[in-house]
Amino acid sequence: MTDKRPATGLGAPENTTAPVSSPDYQAVFDASPTPLLVIAPPDWTIVAANEARLKATDTTREQNLGRKLFDVFPDDPDQPEADGVRNLTRSLQRVLATKKTDVMPVQRYALSDAAGVFVERWWNPINTPVFGADGEVALVIHRVEEVTDLVRLQGEMAANDRVAQQQQAIIDQLRNTEAALRASETQLRSLNAELELQVLERSHVRGQTWRLSPELLGVADLNGVFTSTNPAWSRTLGWSEEEIGQLPFLELVHPDDREATASALETLRQGDAVLRMENRCRTKTGGYRWISWIAVPEGDQIYCSGRDVSASKEQQAELAEAQEVLRQSQKLDAMGQLTGGVAHDFNNLLTPIIGGLDMLVRREVGSDRERRLIQGALQSAERAKTLVQRLLAFARRQPLQPTAIDVRRLVNGMAGLIASTSGPRIALRLALSDDLPPALADLNQLEMALLNLAVNARDAMPEGGTLTISAARESVRPGHRSKLRQGHYVRLSVEDTGSGMDEATLARAIEPFFSTKGIGKGTGLGLSMVHGLALQLDGALTITSRLGEGTVVDLWFPISSVMAGEQAGSVRGAAGRAGLGTAMLVDDEEMVRLSTADMLMDLGYDVVEASSGEEALRLIDDGLRPDLVVTDHLMPGMTGVELARALRARRPSLPLLIISGYAEEDGMDPSFARLTKPFRNSELTARLAEMPDFLASNEGK
Repeated sequence: MTDKRPATGLGAPENTTAPVSSPDYQAVFDASPTPLLVIAPPDWTIVAANEARLKATDTTREQNLGRKLFDVFPDDPDQPEADGVRNLTRSLQRVLATKKTDVMPVQRYALSDAAGVFVERWWNPINTPVFGADGEVALVIHRVEEVTDLVRLQGEMAANDRVAQQQQAIIDQLRNTEAALRASETQLRSLNAELELQVLERSHVRGQTWRLSPELLGVADLNGVFTSTNPAWSRTLGWSEEEIGQLPFLELVHPDDREATASALETLRQGDAVLRMENRCRTKTGGYRWISWIAVPEGDQIYCSGRDVSASKEQQAELAEAQEVLRQSQKLDAMGQLTGGVAHDFNNLLTPIIGGLDMLVRREVGSDRERRLIQGALQSAERAKTLVQRLLAFARRQPLQPTAIDVRRLVNGMAGLIASTSGPRIALRLALSDDLPPALADLNQLEMALLNLAVNARDAMPEGGTLTISAARESVRPGHRSKLRQGHYVRLSVEDTGSGMDEATLARAIEPFFSTKGIGKGTGLGLSMVHGLALQLDGALTITSRLGEGTVVDLWFPISSVMAGEQAGSVRGAAGRAGLGTAMLVDDEEMVRLSTADMLMDLGYDVVEASSGEEALRLIDDGLRPDLVVTDHLMPGMTGVELARALRARRPSLPLLIISGYAEEDGMDPSFARLTKPFRNSELTARLAEMPDFLASNEGK
């Protein structure tokens, strides 16, 4: 067969001992995806250039061979070194002086494209000596690897450093992933420099390229059966040359990649074309490695070169996963801010609604039918209140009162309610550790979360099954599935034997308003609320599920530093007392003031209203001496906490109660009693009765 390939200037191997069936090293040199030049000192004349080099510089072979390197690719020999950066001239001088390979740092060049437009490119050059018979440097292999995309990626990531503080952990992960990617690629370049560029050290032993190259080199027939492969196949995939030659290449390709690979093979059969593609190749141990191929057909043979890019693929996948986590976190944070603000407004709207309906119920206003309608309206308002609480829990703005909770006692106390809610077809099983430490959580919210999870489990078992609630102490170490900080936690688990979830449903399970129960059968906020509660308490929620095999929801709570005590004791109500004195009510919402004032008057107070903190202070300075102050927190101008601090400075023993639409952690002082909107008369009464300063001021009344 006549060799129709263009001459490279390498010439035929001299004194070679390779058998007649040895692969064509000229074709391997031309097919390498790495740009290569062979140059001769002292004037650095170009004696060979492969196809990758010609394509990278957009030049022809005639424009390179026989010309001096610095005429084709200018470089200033007198350019001084600055900050340790070495130019091409100094690198070549070092190769002559030291007779060793010189690896240059990344270089920036402006090369013109086919249209004559200059384009900024970034290359990583390496210069390797080739020795003559006298031991002196006869040739130098100049190899470059383009890293323009990586440099641009670094620039893009550097421009995104101003991410919100709450995303810092994810940004660190992105940076670590990028650093690992750079380190992996640097290591790969170093390996290539040592194993690939030294293969042409002597022109008469160029067969070493075949033996030492880390790339998978091979010659195949047009049916995709390899007639010759280099040792890199064994190092990378584990197959020997004999084993590779006994089966078609497609049998080594991952099933998902076979169609594309077969199409590529057909393209090579059609004629003279350079083809590039990636696929996964099976290792001898049964795994798969990603290989990036370049193949050139010639006559009845195909010359190919493949590079293992599995590490880069893994790094890219990790980077993509981290970016997706960042996007999801930003999305949930935005939704949390939105729902928190909406829930705050709803609480202000619900406060006068619930307060007014509660007053009508307590006073038994209207006929029996009218009282039933009022009671129904109040129940609907309470359901709306619960919905708002779930929104706040998802947004992590639910007012919480973390205390030491005896989880074993809580679950045992709720067992009867859970069993009756689940129905007779579901068996309830408890597995609670005897030495369970107290958990730091909010009692009411934890009860609601447990009931929500039990209801979800019930709905997943329409034909019946087993509901298991377990609790145990567990130590969390780095890499734990909960992703919590290292430490000790109480794990509360709710497990069912129901229908389970597929991967798509599991991925969206904690999204707000996502539900599989159908229209009218659920709000889609149950798991979102439980997830938000766990995060707000510095805990976590994990879900394990498989379709048809049931679901396990694990809640993780920190261990309390104090022992769980008895729950709140008797409440000393003040309802029905007459002449309790004067209560000053401060709120910028008129309807909220109207509803709350009615409640305070029912308790026996004369009520003085103020629409702002500034107005309240003016009333105090003008001589008003209230026996109780009830104030909203978020108001235009002075906040409720600022007002309370000013009043406490004037009268340290004055009972103060702050009402709020949601957690409003910023500026809140835990030393002040607080009541969350919306509330009923009984809740206001109970909260006042829990205030030590209120009880002290009412002794004897």
